[in-house]
Amino acid sequence: MTITKSVTFIAKEGCEDKMKELLSAMVKPSKAEKGCLFYEIFQYENDRKRFMAVETWENEAALDGHKASAHYKVYKSSYEPYCEDKYTDELEVLGVNYG
Repeated sequence: MTITKSVTFIAKEGCEDKMKELLSAMVKPSKAEKGCLFYEIFQYENDRKRFMAVETWENEAALDGHKASAHYKVYKSSYEPYCEDKYTDELEVLGVNYG
């Protein structure tokens, strides 16, 4: 069963560029991972402090592999000083068949 989630980040005031840099660095290596079906980072045009990662993984094993990757560990150990808030939502994808 596929897993799709959105992760919202709110950058601290003045930290938008650093947050953008850290999150952007995740895109290419994440897309190259086994089991990654979709991975994009968005920055809100009407609120430049707000970012959203939207990702879809083939299954729990693929998501676990992502969380064990070197680039994920760099992000995980680096983002907190620049982030005011972060929350994750599980999503149901409508009208798309990844199987």
